[in-house]
Amino acid sequence: MSNPAPVARTPAGDLRGTRETHRGRPLAVFRGVPYAEPPTGPLRFASPRPPRPWPGMRDATRYAPAFVQSGNPDSAEDALYANVWTPATTGRRPVLVYLHGGGWHVGAGSVPTFDGAKPAARGDIVVINFNYRLGAFGWGLHEDLADPDTGHCANWGLQDQLALLRWVRENAACFGGDPDAVTLCGTSAGGSSARHLAVLPEARGLFSRLITLSAPSTRAPACALTPEDATAVYEALAKECGTTVTGLRETPAARVHRAWLDFFAAPPTLRAVTSGREYRGPVRDGRTVPAYTEDLPVPAVPVMSVHNHTEGSFFTDPLSPSFPPAPPAPTDDAELLAAVHDVLLKCAARVPDGLADACVRAYRQAAADDGLPDDPRTLWTEVWGDALFRHGIVRAAERHAREGSTPQYVMEFAHPVRPPHYGTPHDATSKFLFGTHGHPLNAAQFGDSPRERLLSDTFADLVTSFVRGTAPSSPHAPAWPVFAPQEPTTMVLGGPGTARLAHTPKLRQLRFWDGPGARSQR
Repeated sequence: MSNPAPVARTPAGDLRGTRETHRGRPLAVFRGVPYAEPPTGPLRFASPRPPRPWPGMRDATRYAPAFVQSGNPDSAEDALYANVWTPATTGRRPVLVYLHGGGWHVGAGSVPTFDGAKPAARGDIVVINFNYRLGAFGWGLHEDLADPDTGHCANWGLQDQLALLRWVRENAACFGGDPDAVTLCGTSAGGSSARHLAVLPEARGLFSRLITLSAPSTRAPACALTPEDATAVYEALAKECGTTVTGLRETPAARVHRAWLDFFAAPPTLRAVTSGREYRGPVRDGRTVPAYTEDLPVPAVPVMSVHNHTEGSFFTDPLSPSFPPAPPAPTDDAELLAAVHDVLLKCAARVPDGLADACVRAYRQAAADDGLPDDPRTLWTEVWGDALFRHGIVRAAERHAREGSTPQYVMEFAHPVRPPHYGTPHDATSKFLFGTHGHPLNAAQFGDSPRERLLSDTFADLVTSFVRGTAPSSPHAPAWPVFAPQEPTTMVLGGPGTARLAHTPKLRQLRFWDGPGARSQR
């Protein structure tokens, strides 16, 4: 007996997907589903428009191209498409919407790591991921690019993410999803974007739960351009391309992208602007981004906040697929001091005299107090990960515990990667949430033994139970209480055993970033 391809009937038209299975559990999968008009021509640097209806049955069996980015010759501007994994197109299941990371300049929903089959099948939920605008086309600001209909002139990638949530609200039921039970989840840049969306009035009611995985603060100068610098950058791009700022809409996308990369190619201290030193994410425009992440109100929805044990090892492991590649690791105290100084320069235009030395001393003392390694590579890795990720994440969780009115669950993901890689690097979580640690792209680093498979099952259980509206739980983990900083309420996933509760590890080294000298860097 034939098993016909699944069909989803959406307001814009009918879609034909594919039938697939995960561990014997059936799924309907729809790829390359338009959620907005292509942002090309006059719609480049414009607010996203709803997708135009199509006649007949649209094929939804192939991924759309990734948005314009380096290292992917097939990437394109016509990339605002979603991908859906669902146990069935009937019913009313909770929905997980996933925002990929990539420093706001690379990544796509089609990356094999983000295949949504496992959480959809194991948790009986609908999983949706998607592409959004990146780099020069997604994360900047210039008043000459104001949209005549909305007035927006900045953060087009964040506007895409909001448009996707609106699309989910209108279309979830067509895929067997419940539009009133949507959880927004993002990793790294995606997690920071999700945090901004959580407080936007326009997003109110579009999702009811929030999961942030290794989400950095969006504060300038480390992770964003200031409005003034963003304006200067687009004027420089226009000059480089021989046009006006508005004329950038008509310039070939590849040329705009190349000019953007060239502008930021020099070391931060040699650039014409002092912000956007490490990443170019959401610009504080007063509308889509009213404040930097740590200055935003506490989310008014239940939160799962996850960070990794050694966020920095993603950037200090020469074998890790980081971009740019890791610099040589320091081997003695003089090289360590210089390496820490370079990390501090990611967070500020100038490093006060003596601050790098104070940072090294503080981390050495914390390592001695906690019985942790204090070799140059380890200390450099810890400083890097804490400066850009862990300090802001942990302090935000503590603030939510003090000020928030909704439950919050805090996790440290601690599963070590395989040698010669080391630590638990930034973005390790996505491989285990989606069960793609064994994919050929990931297996050499993350492993695919019974231990890794159990860890992935546990992580998927914790996330999908939270998506289903309960406290996160798994048969393989202890009961997970709401986060209370003074109690052992942090779920440590991986490391010795599969899961355990503990006080948040390595708090001593975070104290350096609370001091007046370090605060001036952030």
